[in-house]
Amino acid sequence: MSTTVSPPSPSHGTEVPVRGLAISRMWGRSQSAVPTLAAVVLLVAMLVYAELAYGRVFHAGTMSSLLVSFAPTIILAVGMTIVILSGGIDLSVGAVVAFTSVSGVMLMNNGVNGWVAVILMIVFGALFGLVSGVLIQYFNVQPFIATLAMMFLARGLASILSTVPVQAPDNAPILVLATDWKLYDGPKTNDLVLTPGFFIAVLVVAAAFMLLHRTRTGRTVYGIGGAENSAQLMGLPVARTRVLIYVLSGALAGLAAVVYTAEVGGKAQNVTGIGWELDAIAAVVIGGTLLTGGAGYVLGSVVGSLVLAALAMIITKDGGIRPEYLTIITGGILLAFVLLQRVLTARRRK
Repeated sequence: MSTTVSPPSPSHGTEVPVRGLAISRMWGRSQSAVPTLAAVVLLVAMLVYAELAYGRVFHAGTMSSLLVSFAPTIILAVGMTIVILSGGIDLSVGAVVAFTSVSGVMLMNNGVNGWVAVILMIVFGALFGLVSGVLIQYFNVQPFIATLAMMFLARGLASILSTVPVQAPDNAPILVLATDWKLYDGPKTNDLVLTPGFFIAVLVVAAAFMLLHRTRTGRTVYGIGGAENSAQLMGLPVARTRVLIYVLSGALAGLAAVVYTAEVGGKAQNVTGIGWELDAIAAVVIGGTLLTGGAGYVLGSVVGSLVLAALAMIITKDGGIRPEYLTIITGGILLAFVLLQRVLTARRRK
């Protein structure tokens, strides 16, 4: 007579560790999104506070001004995101904005076709990025030093070209990028008015998102920042991609100069863009991208840019807060997000 032995039924004691392990893994995967979610919460809280304290914040006119004025910062932040994701840094973008703006306007004043001058502004920016990328990849210069050298070079060249503001011709095509497009006709001044420059920033964000998350180049960018040796062993084009990263950053700085120059009525100065590289870095870090590279989102950098925009708006609307405190508050927010990144990174390693 044979006996049938049925398999033991799983006990609750074995289910709990499995469930705990699954939850732990899900938490590990989602930790990289925590700083970005924190930035979103901070942005919403700032806007709600401003609406309750000053009013007319959730107002089409206010939102229009906020988005249009920070379009160049968003473009710079996108380029900086790609650089920082690779574990690098680009300190030259603010100075490149100044040089490309001044040189572009001067070309227009000397008879060069306006659209050709606009294209050359972007090309000039890409050339600065190319030099930085070559120095970093092929001469083993640290990104901080290489881009710092490009910053001094670009700022010096802008000052050589002109130490006084230069004005584009009244019929310069670049001014079209600042044309007001009324998308919503609200009561009184509550109109949603955006410009082509803003939509250029939107297209840049969309293109960068597709590049980073839908292409081999994007995977290589994350691979370089996460583990460069592993990326090389996998056969990814590390050298070519690193140079391309800085070319893109420089080109986007030139594009930001185009949008900004249009917004200010075609005026260019050699002092334009001072500190803009720091604003871009702050936006990227607040948006959740790790300074060590390998983790982050381009959409998070957009949120970080809007956090800085909301902070500037609150200080402007308050009137009693000195403008100097903007830098102090920005530094405090940046420090908080850096510490949050450090905590999450330490937990991920454990």
